[in-house]
Amino acid sequence: MLRKLFQTSDSASQPFVLSGSGTLGWDQVAANLAEPGDDVLVLHTGYFADSFADCFETYRVKATQLKAPIGDRPQLAEIEKALKEKDYKLITVTHTDTSTGVLSELKDLSELVHRVSPDTLLIVDGVCSVGCEEIRFDDWKIDCVITASQKAIGCPAGLSIVMASGRAIERFQARKTPPTSYFGSWKNWLPIMKNYEAKKPSYFATPAPQLIHALHTSLTQILSKPLEERFRIHREASQKVKKAVTDLGLKQLASKPENQANGMTAIYLPEGLSPPEILPTLLKKGVVFAGGLHKEIAGKYIRFGHMGVSVTDPARGDIDRALEYLKEGLAEVKKV
Repeated sequence: MLRKLFQTSDSASQPFVLSGSGTLGWDQVAANLAEPGDDVLVLHTGYFADSFADCFETYRVKATQLKAPIGDRPQLAEIEKALKEKDYKLITVTHTDTSTGVLSELKDLSELVHRVSPDTLLIVDGVCSVGCEEIRFDDWKIDCVITASQKAIGCPAGLSIVMASGRAIERFQARKTPPTSYFGSWKNWLPIMKNYEAKKPSYFATPAPQLIHALHTSLTQILSKPLEERFRIHREASQKVKKAVTDLGLKQLASKPENQANGMTAIYLPEGLSPPEILPTLLKKGVVFAGGLHKEIAGKYIRFGHMGVSVTDPARGDIDRALEYLKEGLAEVKKV
């Protein structure tokens, strides 16, 4: 079922499902697909690129960040220039950076990487995008996508989910040094995952069966309808939210339409208003917005998640209610 969600029919592709948060996906990439001393290029669109780079450095992998202004993403010409300057083992991109609401384009990026630096593996952090943004794993020749169970997939937190291409598995198997993690080592998990798919009992470490059952339920619901329809519904809901935000006189961190994620929106608050002044008001009304996460501007904005069941089941009225309460809340704190 995960293969269908990621849109891969290649038998060489390999899913991994481990107990842990989405952060464990970073560790799996750093420990299995890079080796100490390797160079990796991290495309920076917010907080999570900083963290991914920090993870690489923990494993003694040299991370170079290519940064864009807040609310924007590195441009293809900049990426091409960087790739020509050094041999990078990996290039990573955060598909949707939850700290800024910036969406990165994958198809054109993959074409660029395969043209300019064909030996570089393309790694996608899809924690906030898998299930609400289109990812064509095979067609776009992506080498690895990491995600988690709790965002658009819509089941409780606690599972690190990874899809690796056959090329990524070959790169792992050709390592010159052992994986630099024990729990996250694909040396330990690859035979387990293959046995799971073959319906053979196998053990390395205790799984979380209740979360596996929840994941199965979520995937059953997601795949009961065409993925194209699911992505369309998320795009339409996103456009509705962004229009409402504009109508309130507010601005997004991601000001360019092509940079705006479909599963969340990061919203600048009116001048002089901070998240602690508005979030408790919204919570009392029964809706939860998140505070800012980008360390440079955390006190200036809030974040609105609109993905999964809150979007696909309009009878719930979640989006309309959240927008109405946001309007009311801003009026009540008398800052608009």
